[in-house]
Amino acid sequence: MIKAIPLLILSIYLLVSCGNGQPKEETDEALMGEFDSIMIAQEKGPSIKYFYENMVKHITFPSKDSLTIYADIYETKEGPVKLLLCQQAGLIKCAYINTGMVLSHLGHNSMAIDPRSGGVAKNIQNSMSQDAYELGLSTDYIDARPDIEAAIDYLYEINGGVPIILVGSSYSASLSLIVGKDNPKVKAIAAFSPGEYLEGIEVYKELDSIQKPIFVTSSKLEISQTSQLIQNVDSAFVTHFKPNTEGVHGARALWKETEGHKEYWKAFLLFLKNNG
Repeated sequence: MIKAIPLLILSIYLLVSCGNGQPKEETDEALMGEFDSIMIAQEKGPSIKYFYENMVKHITFPSKDSLTIYADIYETKEGPVKLLLCQQAGLIKCAYINTGMVLSHLGHNSMAIDPRSGGVAKNIQNSMSQDAYELGLSTDYIDARPDIEAAIDYLYEINGGVPIILVGSSYSASLSLIVGKDNPKVKAIAAFSPGEYLEGIEVYKELDSIQKPIFVTSSKLEISQTSQLIQNVDSAFVTHFKPNTEGVHGARALWKETEGHKEYWKAFLLFLKNNG
């Protein structure tokens, strides 16, 4: 079993350095030092397959229309499950396995879901998408909205009424911004490569009234697109990470195979530290 890296050293470091007015870069360095330790421990620990089958909690609960939502809970530290991870088109919830493992060891317990707009990845079928297809239900991007809303309600309830952080990738990033902006159960939103992907909705217009912290990032090629999307949002609420490397589309930016993934992680973790 992979043992979580203790947070005690980091907590003491942050307490002392912040109290003495040390530069922000030093606290950032401590945070990423723990990240590196977890990545090394992960490589020496059980296989990803073993972890997913034996250390991840697999659950189901109903969507707004009673269609079954399939979810994975990553919980290696005590405390509420406060992050809701939503996949992008063409991927499924287990695409978050490495991300969920790292986040949980850093104290950010999370739940990943398969909204009904999905497909097959790594020879694994999005079960909710298949269920919807068999019932003759639409699985367009916008049709995943009640699934994300139901997952927010479920997570809020099981974690004792603690507002959550909503994380989306590609189309689900756009949906997360729209669904989460006025929902009191969502305190912050992280959007990886959001865009105008939702038929009949102009996302950039929907966001002009948002008044909660949002983290936005993308590939280098998509920076202009994401900048236009958040052009009407008060800059006081926005953390926009623009990669120096080419990066990739969506939350795959956090995968260790992605060039520059550590810089994405650093920006994302600092956002979580400031808003978690």
